[in-house]
Order: sequence, then C-alpha cells, then structure tokens
Amino acid sequence: MSLAEDKLEDGLPSGSIGRKLRLRRKVRGLSLQDIATRSGISIGQLSQIERDISSPSLRSLRLICSALDMPMGWLFDSGSNSEEGDDSVVVRADNRRVLDLTGKGMVKELLTPDSCPGVQMMFITIRPGGSSGDQPYNHPEGAKCGTVLEGVLGLELEGTRYRLETGDSFAFEAVKLHRFWCAGDHDCRVAWVVAPAIY
Repeated sequence: MSLAEDKLEDGLPSGSIGRKLRLRRKVRGLSLQDIATRSGISIGQLSQIERDISSPSLRSLRLICSALDMPMGWLFDSGSNSEEGDDSVVVRADNRRVLDLTGKGMVKELLTPDSCPGVQMMFITIRPGGSSGDQPYNHPEGAKCGTVLEGVLGLELEGTRYRLETGDSFAFEAVKLHRFWCAGDHDCRVAWVVAPAIY
C-alpha cells in the first residue's frame, strides 16, 4: 500500500461510496493494485472513485464490489431505527439505505428490503446537470418503470428522447439502451422500479 493511499483524506462524508469502498478494501487487506487486477479497472480510476472525485458506473460498481467480495447493497446507508421483525417486509422511512452518487449529481434511496430480489423500488433525486452518464447502458434482463414526482426528467431510450414532467410515467425493457438526466433547473425526483433488483 503506497503512502499516497495512506494519506487519503478522512474528510469524506461517512456515507460516501468512495469511503465505503476504501474501508472495505482496507478490511480485506487489499491494495489498489489488487482491486485493479481483479476488476479490470485502472488504479487511477479506482483512486478517483475512492476519493469521490469520480462516480463509478453501475458496471464499474459491480466489478469493484465483486473484487471486494461485497454485495452492492452494502453501499447504501441504513438507519438504525428498524423494529424487530420488520426487516424482511417493511422499510421504515427513517431506515432507507441511501446511495449518494455525488459525481453524477444523483441520490438514490432504496425503498424495498433485500428479501424480495425480484423487484426493487427507489426514489432517485437528480440535481440540475445530474445524469446517469453520457453513454446509454442496459441490463441483460428485466424491466424498469417509474413516475416523475417533481421536476422534469429527460429519458433517452434506444436513441429517442423523452421529456417527462411531474405526474408522467414510463416503462421499458431493461435490455434497451437508455440513460436519464434532470432536464430542468430544479431537482427532479423520480419513483423508479427495476425488476429484478440490481443493488
């Protein structure tokens, strides 16, 4: 482990993806080189992700988590107020896991428990200028749907662009190339559902 790695600032938010990935790597006793070799992601990119300078794509997150032997769900913050017996059925409002994708201008709040992997619902808040990325992506199976709760959502699906306003909804097969972004001057909040679960 290099001196540069050891000097990584601890001033990162406690819930940041980079901090969680770095802590997991340290616990496993692995270097950035180890993770780069296992994941196929460059050391430079891994370092930027750990320092929250760069936000990883979903694909990169999967590769990194696999290299760290950790489920992606661990990247979500979780409160500590759940009542006994609720965990497999109910997710309390103050106990949602949160994935803060600062570099993408986006925050995801997971609304469904891990006990139901066939479907997953989340609130996505996209800040002005925030997006899923410049390049469309897809999944090998499943479907996605949602509704815009506030703001304006830009959605590109197989090269066709849509502008969705508050109350509008959408649905598509996850194998189709897609991307999305905040299309207005204020935060866009979307109730987003994927099947099967991806986190």
